[in-house]
Amino acid sequence: MDELALRGLTGQRLFAAAREQVVRHYQWMLRTDFLPRIVDPAIVDDVFTRGRRFFEAPGRGTPHGLHPTMPLEFSVAAYRLGHSMIRDAYQWNRVFTTTGPATLFLLFAFTGTSGNFDPGSALPDLDDPNSGAVDTLPTNWIADFRRLYDFTEADRPDLAPPTADGGNVTKRVDSLLVNPLTRLPAGTFDGRGSEIPEIQRNLAFRNLTRADMVRLAGGQQMAGFLGVPALTEEQILVGDRGASLESLTDAQKAAVTAATPLWLYVLREAEFHGGRLGPVGGRIVAEVFHRAIEGSRTSIVREPSWRPEFGPDARTFRMTDLLLFAFEGKADLLNPLGD
Repeated sequence: MDELALRGLTGQRLFAAAREQVVRHYQWMLRTDFLPRIVDPAIVDDVFTRGRRFFEAPGRGTPHGLHPTMPLEFSVAAYRLGHSMIRDAYQWNRVFTTTGPATLFLLFAFTGTSGNFDPGSALPDLDDPNSGAVDTLPTNWIADFRRLYDFTEADRPDLAPPTADGGNVTKRVDSLLVNPLTRLPAGTFDGRGSEIPEIQRNLAFRNLTRADMVRLAGGQQMAGFLGVPALTEEQILVGDRGASLESLTDAQKAAVTAATPLWLYVLREAEFHGGRLGPVGGRIVAEVFHRAIEGSRTSIVREPSWRPEFGPDARTFRMTDLLLFAFEGKADLLNPLGD
């Protein structure tokens, strides 16, 4: 708003122009920065240059201009890739570092839905809906964005994290989840104040059960639909530094290789594509993002000549650029608690 006001815009015109700039820059960041980090860049480029071929694709019965939808293959399976990227602890700021990181348990505790937001409790009961004692976040939980994003890629070495290992790099996209995700707080699935079987706290169990409830297509079925070679039985069973399936019986192994749950399939697939979603998972995610951007009232897909204004050049606008712009490039705003 401040930048555009300098051009003489006021009132509703100023708000509309600012909103359009924010949406376009955010879409550009998704297209050029976010998606290529989690999806094979060749798939992203193919979708955004040649268009969609499967999801609400032109000529497949979806008139241009209707509101985009979200397929179950995306919401229940492919876009749950982030569950494998979660760490069990984070170097959050100068208070919570390598010597005493912010555990996933504590990060759950300091949320209004999943936890009890009670910093005075040494071992908070995250299942008790009446145990909360405060309604503001403690000041020592303010994020140090230098530890969450790599600002050196934006030519700001002065904003490098003060840690030897670079801060909080996400875990590789694969079929492994950190142990805290086997013990989800009841608030994460609306189960507070009730008795919950332990297996239902396991995030992997919940993902697989949800897919079974909606009768989601298996990985091999989706590979056939998309016209790409399916993973081999050995790739499904052995993987590449992912979850071990050795404890399964022979009958269970035969079942999982014949119709692999789609969520497991896309994570296994990523193990063989450098930790990024491959031909099945990547195609689903890239096409859904493309459709969402195309269907927006403001859309860089429908305006291919548009280029960002608030990055370092006319083709670059990353998450780091967004944070630098929002916090005026100042270290004390990106990291209020200091070193």
